[in-house]
Amino acid sequence: MAGPDGLLLIDKPPGPTSAEVVRILKKALQVKKIGHLGTLDPFASGLLPICLGAGTKLSQFLMAEQKSYAGTLQLGVETDTLDCTGTVTRTASVPACTPTQLRKIEQRFMGDYWQTPPMYSALKRKGVPLYKLARQGIEVEREPRRVHVSHLALTLGEPHAIHFSVSCSKGAYIRVLAADIGVALNSLAHLTSLRRTAFGAFTLDQAIPLSQVQSLQPGQPLPLLSSAQATQSYRTFVVSAPEAALIRHGQQAFLRTLPAAQATGETARILSAERELIAIVTAEQETWKLARVF
Repeated sequence: MAGPDGLLLIDKPPGPTSAEVVRILKKALQVKKIGHLGTLDPFASGLLPICLGAGTKLSQFLMAEQKSYAGTLQLGVETDTLDCTGTVTRTASVPACTPTQLRKIEQRFMGDYWQTPPMYSALKRKGVPLYKLARQGIEVEREPRRVHVSHLALTLGEPHAIHFSVSCSKGAYIRVLAADIGVALNSLAHLTSLRRTAFGAFTLDQAIPLSQVQSLQPGQPLPLLSSAQATQSYRTFVVSAPEAALIRHGQQAFLRTLPAAQATGETARILSAERELIAIVTAEQETWKLARVF
């Protein structure tokens, strides 16, 4: 019997790692091919997309989507992990802060900004995750990388707290953003709460709590998004049955008849007349190339 295929949107609770959520679901759903998109730290909660079966073929494309969060940072205290799970490393005074200052900080971090990845991260140095080095008290140089913030809203809280909402590109660390905001306010800061509210076109209100999936009885349907539903935000080309057969055999000549790509790197999907996902194509120098066939 074939297992479930598609995308399952989970509302992750604080506590488990994203990998632990995958292990829980793998056992509960009795599936072999499963993976998550966009790691959430253990203390964080919110939208965690889970790819199941053939849905795992979509991960390389969906991983690039923008993500949105809501959370709180605490001024005046720095931790080694840059969040509430770490050990306090420094404290600082907290200057008076006004809404006008917060508007300036929002503008400062909007758009592209260079961010240095934290030591407590899964990035690797010579094959060793940085967090393992950090636990040994070893700190290494990390290359800053450019991330993009498309939305940032800051609100004063009490005491010395700032509530925020943010939308950002793949690769952005919200813990680092919180720390950088603290420095910009002439203080220090660490993240005290974080909840992912959106992942690309998917929103938290579409997600199902992890506990609800665990309590499903055998045979009960899962609220799965099909591969076609999971990619509905992509530019779409619909093809005939003979054309779909050619594409599924890896023949790319037909792609030259599609409307021109709008930019190098653009991703689009090809559907059958029955709205079944046939392939994902990407633009290389404005020419379509098959990236994945389904």
